[in-house]
Amino acid sequence: MVFANVGTLGAAPGKRDALVEHLTRRSSVLAEIGCLAYEVGTNDTEPDTVFVIELWQSAQAHRSSLQLPEVRASIAEARPMLSGEFGGFQFDVVGSPLRE
Repeated sequence: MVFANVGTLGAAPGKRDALVEHLTRRSSVLAEIGCLAYEVGTNDTEPDTVFVIELWQSAQAHRSSLQLPEVRASIAEARPMLSGEFGGFQFDVVGSPLRE
């Protein structure tokens, strides 16, 4: 079952674009560990917020990804760009009108 992790990351003032650049760096590791989609977005009405939508093969694939050295290093590198404000939700995808 596909697992969705949707969230907001608060960027430190003036760091939104750097955070977006960091989050959108090419990563072959994500696909190898079960990430089906990782989309990053912004909205000019919320200039210090970055939006992220992740789709994973399973909740376990997502949890396992957080233990990988590459992912832990990426999180550590992003930490100084974050304000500490986070939001979001997770769910198991039960269907879509775009596929069977």
